[in-house]
Amino acid sequence: MQRNNRFRLLEEMDRTMDMRNDARVKHIVMWNLLADTDGKKTASIDAVKTKFEALRGVVPGLLHVEVGIDFSRVDYACDVVLYTEFANAEALAAYAEHPAHLKIRDELEGVRIQRHQVDYTPNAGE
Repeated sequence: MQRNNRFRLLEEMDRTMDMRNDARVKHIVMWNLLADTDGKKTASIDAVKTKFEALRGVVPGLLHVEVGIDFSRVDYACDVVLYTEFANAEALAAYAEHPAHLKIRDELEGVRIQRHQVDYTPNAGE
């Protein structure tokens, strides 16, 4: 009997977590960076990584920040990817106008040559 209650409790917790995660928004941005030497490109990539990782705990509703650096060096790959999760669409919209984000965006203006973005809600429409 006690075991069944535990399983029911775990199932309820899973449903609650699924409902909380339904509002989450994932924001993924990939860049190619401008540089005339490998050393300058590496410095630019490191700067992007450092700047965006510094947003942890600064922007309300920003739940997760991850910056990945491409190691494949294939010609169709981007140099850097930013993977973020926000509590909801409103938090993503607020991030877009947050002074700390705008500062980074302005600082990257002359560094990036291409930018690709995808914003989505996991499991939307299921």
